Order: sequence, then structure tokens, then C-alpha cells
Amino acid sequence: MCPSGSDHVVVAKEETIMKIQVKSMRAAALVLPAMMFIAAVQAPAADKRPVLSSGEIKLLVVSARTPAEHMKLANHYTALAVKHEADAREHEALAAEYSRAPQGNASKHPMAGNTAEHCRHFAEHCREAAKDLRAMAAAHEEMAKNAGK
Repeated sequence: MCPSGSDHVVVAKEETIMKIQVKSMRAAALVLPAMMFIAAVQAPAADKRPVLSSGEIKLLVVSARTPAEHMKLANHYTALAVKHEADAREHEALAAEYSRAPQGNASKHPMAGNTAEHCRHFAEHCREAAKDLRAMAAAHEEMAKNAGK
């Protein structure tokens, strides 16, 4: 017995959903190894730099006078810059993967979480934040030099 017209629509919708799910799984299979590699490479580098608690930062920002105190802040800002640079590279890798296997909603919703445009936007945001953090670290390194005089 041949399915009716409405049954064809249901079957077609189910097939479309399955195709989208397969594409999503393929994209995830490509993206996840890249993310794991980036995380593995970046984790040791990030662990070598001290990140201060918000309380320590607040205290040092208002009270830093010695070279050691300014260097604590410089090291903190450098560590955050390293993290943001790693995040930017991760988002760039994701953007490349999503560009190779675009999701069905990418043209309608370019900033959806699973699109190349979304990843490029956050990569740029992370690069800008890292640049600002490196400038703050450099300023505190300079303060540390001047505090020692």
C-alpha cells in the first residue's frame, strides 16, 4: 500500500531532520578533536602564570607600590591575555570547521552558536581583550620599574 500525501510530508520532514542531525554530528566530530587539541596545548602554558582572585586584584590596584606588587598585577594580566589568545584560537578553529560544514540555519541566524560568523565574532572579541590585557600588563611592568627607583 502506498502512503498518502500527508504521510509523504511527514516522511520528508523526518528525513530532513535526520539529515540535519547527521550534519550536526559530523560537524561535532570535526570540531571536538580540534577543541581538545587546542585545550591540551594551551593548558600547560596557562598554568604557569598566576591568576589573582578578584579580592587580590581590588587590593593591589589601590595599594600597589612595590615592584613585586606591580609585577603580580602584570603577571595576572598576562595570564588573562594568554587565556584570551587561546580562546581566540579556539574560536578561529571552530569558525573554520563551521565554514567547512555550515549548519542549516547559518544564513538565517548568522550569530547562532553553531555558526562560523558567531565564532569569528568571539575570536575577534578575545583578540581585542588580549591586546588590552597585554597593554595593562606592560603598564604595570613599567610601574614596577619606576617603583624600584
